[in-house]
Amino acid sequence: MAKRVYEVCKGSNKFILGGRLIFGPDARSLLVTLLLIIVPIIIFCVFVARHLRHEFDPYNAGYAIIVVAIVFTIHVLVLLFLTSARDPGIIPRNSHPSEEDFRYDSSTSVDIGGRQTPSLQFPRTKEVLVNGLPVRVKYCNTCMLYRPPRCSHCSICNNCVERFDHHCPWVGQCIGLRNYRYFFMFLSSSTLLCIYVFSISALCIKVLMDDHHGTVWKAMKESPASVILMAYCFISFWFLGGLTGFHLYLIGTNQTTYENFRYRVDPRSNVFNRGCVNNFLEVFCTKVKPSKNNFRAYVQEEVKRPTPTAIIRNPEQDDLGGDPRAKVEDDLDIGEDLLKISQRRNIEIDEDIRSKGSNGPPHNTLEIDYVLGSDHRAPTIRSDTRHSSWGRRSESWEIAPEVLANTTNVTESRSYVTPREAHQ
Repeated sequence: MAKRVYEVCKGSNKFILGGRLIFGPDARSLLVTLLLIIVPIIIFCVFVARHLRHEFDPYNAGYAIIVVAIVFTIHVLVLLFLTSARDPGIIPRNSHPSEEDFRYDSSTSVDIGGRQTPSLQFPRTKEVLVNGLPVRVKYCNTCMLYRPPRCSHCSICNNCVERFDHHCPWVGQCIGLRNYRYFFMFLSSSTLLCIYVFSISALCIKVLMDDHHGTVWKAMKESPASVILMAYCFISFWFLGGLTGFHLYLIGTNQTTYENFRYRVDPRSNVFNRGCVNNFLEVFCTKVKPSKNNFRAYVQEEVKRPTPTAIIRNPEQDDLGGDPRAKVEDDLDIGEDLLKISQRRNIEIDEDIRSKGSNGPPHNTLEIDYVLGSDHRAPTIRSDTRHSSWGRRSESWEIAPEVLANTTNVTESRSYVTPREAHQ
């Protein structure tokens, strides 16, 4: 059965609803964030806002306090969901390095078979132009690709993320190109919600003081929930408000959290800064880019490219056709073997001449068929009739010079046969 992309994804993300929602590996921390938001709002609606229902004119105007708190909380939860449950900008990793990324380096060579061959080098960095200025990008060994500018590999999610800002444990997800806008809106909305709850809780203390004509301490005893919520919102405000202000500075200067901390150690000019107004417009007024991943798509098996050692030639296919160059190379090997056999046979004939002397019968002509292919046959290389010691003295057993000359001719004829001449 074919699998979907999210089922074979090599990252550390968690998928639910058939790959429709993607979370980080620490998605359980999202439950803590939900409790930190929902529980205080429930306490606020039950123990604080309920006592203010009839404190304002008209009589039921106090219900608006509860409605605003609930709607604002839903808004914050939706932003939290959009931040943590979507693709932050994951770049699909490669199954093998791209051939275009390799290069030959002649400065370093490897001795293979007695010959110096250039070694295959893989550049770790390369430069790309951003706004007319060069920016160095690094190669990711895990994803086997060159990271685009402002991209970084998250060690927690084990993915390369576009415009990587940071990995937020409170939302259980990386903050990148596709969810940074929602992350900032979540921070700012949570900060405003803290201010709202703190203000209404303080108002409740003031109303209790006026109703009972008492002091602050008596009012606080009447509504301890208001005191707890004020303390909780005061602490949360410094945390959330501080982050909101910090990210306002990052947006105005067009930086990411990762770049801000990194450039403190390695200061350099920011080539992405286009001015404060344009930087805000880039974050909030541009269309969110579509995801580069289709996690619900079915995985397509990659066709393995045959290696030269895995190719097996079939003799029947050679008869039907094929690469003539391969045929000539094979036939040359066969011809070399035939030549060795013929030379060995010449030696045996010469020894036979020596043993028989002048009483032996004359030899027959030796023919060597030098086959160059199943469809092509080269001209037959024929040696002249061998001369024995016929008519010589019986004491002389020398081989005639013509015999040695003919043997040399055969060898020279074989050495000058080239594959192109054989094919013709």
